[in-house]
Amino acid sequence: MTRFGTMSLGNATRAFRVEGDHIALLDAGDVGELLRSGLPLDEPGTPAPMPAPQDLRPPVTRPSKVVCVGLNYRDHAREVGKPVPEYPTLFAKYPSAFVGAAEPIHLPALSVSDRVDWEAELVVVVGTRVFQADADEAAAAIFGYTAMNDVSMRDWQRRTEEWLQGKNFERSTPIGPVVVSADELDLDAGLRVETLLGDRVVQSGSTDDLVFRPVDIVRYITQFMSLEPGDLIATGTPAGVGVSRTPSEFLDDGDLLITRITGIGELRNPCLREASS
Repeated sequence: MTRFGTMSLGNATRAFRVEGDHIALLDAGDVGELLRSGLPLDEPGTPAPMPAPQDLRPPVTRPSKVVCVGLNYRDHAREVGKPVPEYPTLFAKYPSAFVGAAEPIHLPALSVSDRVDWEAELVVVVGTRVFQADADEAAAAIFGYTAMNDVSMRDWQRRTEEWLQGKNFERSTPIGPVVVSADELDLDAGLRVETLLGDRVVQSGSTDDLVFRPVDIVRYITQFMSLEPGDLIATGTPAGVGVSRTPSEFLDDGDLLITRITGIGELRNPCLREASS
């Protein structure tokens, strides 16, 4: 299975390729830079030990675009009482929201938001520039996949019809731990997408329930804008979000949020509540 990631190295970051029980450090600052550079992905690199989880950074640290798809699992649309959408519901996320695979998730002070929810998601990593793609071109443009939890401040999200403000709180969104090449994963067979709070599974779904598949989403987005190497597309979350539980349940200080996807791995992020000012 071909896996790539980004790690801290001194005061900088470096892309790496997993080689069994060790890694090869590559001549790029992150996976996005590696994809943009045109360097051979199988270059030998410099052998190094496997990084500790706390040294893993978001695989793409500076994507030019992060596009997210809402209501893209049938079971999730049902649980929030919405119809299955006719077209992809799109919103943007920005890399200032990202944290690595083991970094703390920063919860806002309770006076700012006390309705912080989880949303495990499969993320597409774009490998080549693509615009107005047909199905074959869209498939060829998908380099691989990673995992993300689209941690959402539901009170802020629902202040208006637009969701942006509830989805972009600083240092709230874990992503990683690695990017797995697209040829190594079979979405049609159903990848399990899960969130756990500690050892308790609170969300579990399968990619065979997606409304719009990754190829469909790339085709749709590229009808109106180009996608570049290193761009990310979060493909939506399955049923099991906290706001839809009875009673509703939200993240709090000290919680351990675990996000895992079959074939990709898991994120283990402690939740850290900011103090009220």
